[in-house]
Amino acid sequence: MSPLAPATASNRWPPIIWALLVATFVVRAAGFSYPYLPYRLNELHLDTAVVSAVLALWGAGWFAGQLLCGWLADRVGRRATLVGAMTVAAVAFPLLAEAHTPQALGVAAAVAGLVYDAPRPIVAALVADTVPDEPGRARITGWRHFAVNLGAATTGLVGGALAEPVGISVLFWSNAVVCGAFAVVALRVVPPPSSGLSLRGGTHRQAFADPLLWLLWLASLLILIPVAALFSVLPMMMAQDGLPPSAYGWTQAASAAAVIGLSPLLNPLLVRRARHPAPMVGLLSMSGIILGAGMGSAGLASSTVGYGVAAALAVPGEIIAFVAATDILNRIAPQQSRGVYAGIWGTTLAAAVVCAPALGGWALAQGGHRLVAVTTFMTGLLGAAFCLPLAALLHSSARASARQSS
Repeated sequence: MSPLAPATASNRWPPIIWALLVATFVVRAAGFSYPYLPYRLNELHLDTAVVSAVLALWGAGWFAGQLLCGWLADRVGRRATLVGAMTVAAVAFPLLAEAHTPQALGVAAAVAGLVYDAPRPIVAALVADTVPDEPGRARITGWRHFAVNLGAATTGLVGGALAEPVGISVLFWSNAVVCGAFAVVALRVVPPPSSGLSLRGGTHRQAFADPLLWLLWLASLLILIPVAALFSVLPMMMAQDGLPPSAYGWTQAASAAAVIGLSPLLNPLLVRRARHPAPMVGLLSMSGIILGAGMGSAGLASSTVGYGVAAALAVPGEIIAFVAATDILNRIAPQQSRGVYAGIWGTTLAAAVVCAPALGGWALAQGGHRLVAVTTFMTGLLGAAFCLPLAALLHSSARASARQSS
């Protein structure tokens, strides 16, 4: 079987899928650069304005990187883009570890942010190329999300244990080494375009003009803001309640444990739903309600146990959201524009990381924890509401396609 030969849901996954899933876990587990960047900046005793600027440049790079890597995946090929992005990461992370001036830190942060999450749209396009049926894609998407969360838990545990004895810079160098290894693996397992899918190259102009993609983007952004709140708003509220940093670590552990426990249960259900000819718009809407209510309940908590329960309650919505949104994306993306579509959708997470602390900080300042609860729930509810016009437009598009085919 060719590395990019179609693999149906009933077949075993081809080696490229296994390689991408393992690499997703390993790269995420070694992804110390982003979560430990504030600690690195704190070591340099920089003022708040400089720290904020460096972190903002990282976020801008992350956002732009999704668009750029998605476009390049269609234009020059999945293999070249993935190898190139991981090679750049292997160079950028050490520069970030060794930079000392604000200017050098800013440039390094922007470049590192550009490639930190680069595999997301490329791997999504590769999975869509390799697996032609929606149940198979849904199964892989579920396990990709599992690998990302298991990797994130590993990042926290390993980074927390090693940061003090070995230093933050060593963690950044380790991140670089793993990305370099991923580049080598990608060079070996991902075939060039000539041996697999013939890529004509998608354009952002076509994608930006697609109302289906815009509605999916808006719904996903609003639904993912509660997910991002787990990493930004939750620690702010816990600090106000006088809880130590270790308490926040327990909420991360509770979230990771819920993902590990629920993924094997939810994934088969989602795979069965993917056999339905209609996209998973209803499930995406449901995920927004679950996420809004789950993370919103953190605004009613005041103890480590309460915050941990809130984080765990949001997990089913998180699992469903990523699988459902990817299912819709796979169905609306033209074959030659899979990378572009995946890249544009991938910016939702970067945008949510920016919006969540801004919205949460405003709510904390204006009305305290109760207002955080209300705004978080309303954000998820609004995301669910955007699924209604998305479902209507998908239905209209399906009817139009049926008339044309008949």
